[in-house]
Amino acid sequence: MKNITVSVDDETYRRARIKAAERDVSVSALVRQFLIELAREESEAEKLKREEAALRALITDFRGADRLSRDDVHGRGG
Repeated sequence: MKNITVSVDDETYRRARIKAAERDVSVSALVRQFLIELAREESEAEKLKREEAALRALITDFRGADRLSRDDVHGRGG
């Protein structure tokens, strides 16, 4: 287990002590729980990769030869 030092202003520390007392835990335990939950959250990059993989899995019938003609792309009657 690693130890860290965190500096906060007096008011933040006072309010954190009150919250900790309300929950019958230490300020250290509050910070530890916050960091554990933060570390468990999916990062934005991980979320985008997961969403991309899901979208790619939905694309099953695409071939490079399936391109539209220039006239179709530009809405020209042919």
